Amino acid sequence: MTELSTAAPPTFEGLLRDAGLRVTAPRLAVLAEVHAAPHSDVDTVVRAVRDRLGRVSTQAVYDVLRALTDAGLLRRIEPAGSPARYEARVRDNHHHVVCRRCGAIGDVDCATGAAPCLEASDPQGFLIDEAEVTYWGLCPACQASGGS
Repeated sequence: MTELSTAAPPTFEGLLRDAGLRVTAPRLAVLAEVHAAPHSDVDTVVRAVRDRLGRVSTQAVYDVLRALTDAGLLRRIEPAGSPARYEARVRDNHHHVVCRRCGAIGDVDCATGAAPCLEASDPQGFLIDEAEVTYWGLCPACQASGGS
């Protein structure tokens, strides 16, 4: 029988402190918004943070996103032809599926279950610790609208 954990899930404040970052309202707001809406671009995060906090500069949000990404609390992805997107699913080697028409993005677990998921035929002396795979196609909504 598996024991249920009674430990509370980490709070955003706890995540920031554990990463050695000061707890600030903009950092808390950005973390909350990216957790609530994975794969958001900067403009989406800026609008959501402003709705939550009021006046916050775009540069401040960029700075927070950079700090949270550098601390390993967020992951930045850049599908071809798309602005940078941010997600809170970190420390695993998952991949993404992107709709060619509307740009919707979803997570795809690693096909082999072990990082880096792919073996390079010639790593040229690199010690590879991550493989980034993007699957492209049409999402269910675009398929339903008759797109090809």
